[in-house]
Amino acid sequence: MSTLSFTLRQAPTQALDLSALIPSRLAGLSTSDIENLTLGDDPHMPRVGDIFAVSGSLTDAVAISGNSSFLDYVGAGLDGGSITVEGRVGNYAGRGIKSGKLTVSGDAGAFLASGAKGGLIHVKGSAGDFLGGARPGDKFGMLGGTVLVDGSVGERAGERMRRGVVVAKGKFGAAAGSRMVGGTLWTEAGFGAHPGPLLRRGTLIGPSVEVLLPTFADCGHIDPVILRILSRYIADTLGPLAPKPLPAQVRKLAGDRATIGKGEILLTA
Repeated sequence: MSTLSFTLRQAPTQALDLSALIPSRLAGLSTSDIENLTLGDDPHMPRVGDIFAVSGSLTDAVAISGNSSFLDYVGAGLDGGSITVEGRVGNYAGRGIKSGKLTVSGDAGAFLASGAKGGLIHVKGSAGDFLGGARPGDKFGMLGGTVLVDGSVGERAGERMRRGVVVAKGKFGAAAGSRMVGGTLWTEAGFGAHPGPLLRRGTLIGPSVEVLLPTFADCGHIDPVILRILSRYIADTLGPLAPKPLPAQVRKLAGDRATIGKGEILLTA
């Protein structure tokens, strides 16, 4: 399979919008056409050819070689194929992704997978604040799809998240699941302080909570069948990258009772 490659000529000095660099938007364009695409809404923004050396040919795979936190909206709107990034990326990576796969070898900035509807995002480093969260003006955050983060996650992950699954091998920061209305956050390392503020629905899974809000009720140990289904789904989706299957029994904390309280934190240890 041939790949269309973008290699940084120089380190950018301002935030760039790379949402145009997805297979469906590049299909049928010549190299010259691609190099003339503007990296942002402002016509005075740099063009692709000013920042990247373009090589290869496109089928359904894009590779970006760069390492800059100014590379925003990488993979935004992806609706098929794959994007692979060598290095870190900026904010809004994978925003609104519908299908396909985005792989980032380094860290990702804030609002990773914001508004995602499907697809798979794999960040081999850590992720910033508001992973899967609602951007100002959005009604909801993540709406579907799967995110895997090998490192840690910043604060307020899953802000107003409605659907989808986020798996982190590292720890979630403070206030994970803030105002969440559905979906699943799963950590192998535990949650920071005060997860689930104003959690309406949805599930937070992990071995520990640093500081629990007083508005969560301890429901004791349970054995829900849905956890075995979730473990199988993640194993099928992530393959060898999947975390260990969930235990047969978990401790349920129900809340947030400051709102309708139909969410849950499930402690695995």
